[in-house]
Amino acid sequence: MLKDNIKTIRKAKGLSQEELAIKLNVVRQTISKWEQGLSVPDSELLVSLSEVLGTSVSTLLGETIKEKKEDSLNEISEKLEIINLQMARQKETKRKIWQSLFICICVLIIIIFIGLIILGNEYMKWDYSDPELAVLGVGVHSFVWLFVRVAPIVFICSLIGIYVTRKK
Repeated sequence: MLKDNIKTIRKAKGLSQEELAIKLNVVRQTISKWEQGLSVPDSELLVSLSEVLGTSVSTLLGETIKEKKEDSLNEISEKLEIINLQMARQKETKRKIWQSLFICICVLIIIIFIGLIILGNEYMKWDYSDPELAVLGVGVHSFVWLFVRVAPIVFICSLIGIYVTRKK
């Protein structure tokens, strides 16, 4: 019974002898001997085996395990339909996330441009004799210079992204 139960449960879990052996830190031949009834695991390995296979020791030792029947065509098609629905939901969620990201980028660029227009070139009127203020002024000027050149490209790419990720 033990040999049949080990083999049946291992196959039901989709494990090869090699995979089970790796999980138990034994060689594949040990699993093969157990399944052929040539040897039996000691008590420690029996407990480890039950944990790896997700079953009780009493099930391994005494109860007969019935092999899983082949799924009918209807059951398989129902499972595939559920999987397809889950994948469609994931795809829709990713589409919404990307579209929201593109919209946020566009809004952020617009807000920064409005802020820069309102601020104007006030940083140019600062007293640059103070070293800390000079560094800050150069940093602001560098940001404005880079932003004015890069933001339109990012904005256009984001608009294209919004268009591509729209719901069809």
